[in-house]
Amino acid sequence: MKNLEKRINYKFKEKSYLMEALTHSSFANERGGTINCNERMEFLGDSVLSIISSEFLFKNFPDLPEGELSRLRSNLVCTESLSGYARKIDLGRALFLGKGEIHTGGYDRNSILEDAFEALIAAIYLDAGMDTVRDFVLPFFKKELKNDGTRIKDYKTKLQEVVQQNPDEHVTYVLVGESGPAHDKTFEIEVRINSNVIGKGKGKSKKLAEQAAAKEALELMGI
Repeated sequence: MKNLEKRINYKFKEKSYLMEALTHSSFANERGGTINCNERMEFLGDSVLSIISSEFLFKNFPDLPEGELSRLRSNLVCTESLSGYARKIDLGRALFLGKGEIHTGGYDRNSILEDAFEALIAAIYLDAGMDTVRDFVLPFFKKELKNDGTRIKDYKTKLQEVVQQNPDEHVTYVLVGESGPAHDKTFEIEVRINSNVIGKGKGKSKKLAEQAAAKEALELMGI
C-alpha cells in the first residue's frame, strides 16, 4: 500500500479506508467474510466522481447544452476511462484478489480496475474530503478531455466531409428563428444541401445550433 501512496502522492491518515478500497470481493470471500470488500466504497466513489465531473464540465464548458455535457461526462467516467486511470497509477498491482482472480489475470480486468478506482476515490474522500479528491482526479479528466474535446465540434466537419464527396452539393446553415430575452437567446438553425433541409438544431449560440443541426443531419443519414 505504501508504494501506491507514493504513486498517487497521497498518504492516508486512516489506512483502513485504503485497505478496504483495495480488497476485492474474491479476496474477502476466501477469508470467510471476516474483512470488508470494496463494493460499498465503489458505490460511494461512483457518486463522488459524478459530482466532480459534472461540476467540472458545467464550469469549464458554459456554452455546451445539457446533452453534450452528459456525453462528455459519460466518456470521463465510463469503464474504459476509469480502468485507464487505474492503469496509469498501476492500481491493479496493489489490489487484494482471490486466488482465482489472480490466476485469470483479474488485476488487469477492466471491470475490476474500474470498481477499484471508484473505491479509491471514496477512500480519499473519506480520509481527506472533496477538495483533495478533486485535486487527485481532475488531472485525469483534463487529459481525457484533450483526446475527446475535438469531438465537440466534429459534427460540422464530418458533414462537410460527407457532402464534399459530391462536388455538385453545397452545405449552408440558415438561421430560421430565435427566441428568449437578449441575455438568454435560443437560436434555431437549418442545415441545407443546396436548397433541401437535411437537419435542424437549437442552441444557446449560433455555433451550437449549427452543430446540433449537423448532428441531426448525420443521424438521418445513418452516420
